[in-house]
Amino acid sequence: MMISLGIAGASMLVMAVIFSYILGWANKKFKVEVDPKIEAVIEALPGVNCGGCGYLGCSDYAVAIVMDNDAVNKCTVGGKACAKELARIMGVDVGEMVPMQAIVHCNAPLSSRLGLTQYKGEQRCATAQQVAGVQACTFGCLGFGDCVQACNYDAIHILDGLARVDYEKCIGCGACAKVCPRGIISIEGFQEEAIPVVACSNKDKAKDAKAACKNACIGCKACTKVSDLFTISDNLSKCNYDDYSARKREEAMKAIEKCPTGCIHFVGTQVE
Repeated sequence: MMISLGIAGASMLVMAVIFSYILGWANKKFKVEVDPKIEAVIEALPGVNCGGCGYLGCSDYAVAIVMDNDAVNKCTVGGKACAKELARIMGVDVGEMVPMQAIVHCNAPLSSRLGLTQYKGEQRCATAQQVAGVQACTFGCLGFGDCVQACNYDAIHILDGLARVDYEKCIGCGACAKVCPRGIISIEGFQEEAIPVVACSNKDKAKDAKAACKNACIGCKACTKVSDLFTISDNLSKCNYDDYSARKREEAMKAIEKCPTGCIHFVGTQVE
């Protein structure tokens, strides 16, 4: 009996040694070598995998930087410090880095919304979006805070039924924009600390838009007559953010003055 147990134990020991050798050989044989630069870039990135750079995560962005020569200034979380370190690793210039932040394309607190009905379902925008008649405007903010839950930086809150961005905290990761079922949040480049925005997403004709919200854009073209920053598409005014700069500020202010429903205003950290 004892001899049998000894033989079994010795056999298991020999097998363990053999398998260890095989695993060690396989590890060396099939090991994928990682470019040291990719490892250095991954180390320099914040590792939050927010997707703000346009890639699934920091590792994918690192590969794109090293293998595809993608820009080193796309990490919204790391900001300028991260971009400078990536530029040092890659031996390139940082390039122009425009801060990216969220914009809510709705400016209607509860008092401005028409056709509101009491909603008793699950208090989530994604759920309320499936229910007809929650409010007359089928384009505007639902106000249940899916965006708030998605934000890891406490940079967006619901005030009087409307999502509002805290620009002191927003890093432009895009998490809020991804979960908004109505697509009213966009991530834009802030050429200045405050930029103009058409805070409406209603594409209905003027009569229907006015019946749904007091603050709705009615596509009247008043803004386009004083500034080429704005264009009308699908009954809705849109701002060309790529064309905005300090020299366009005065034009934007004239557009704000001309807007009959007050749906155009400035957003950012330096809003008076």
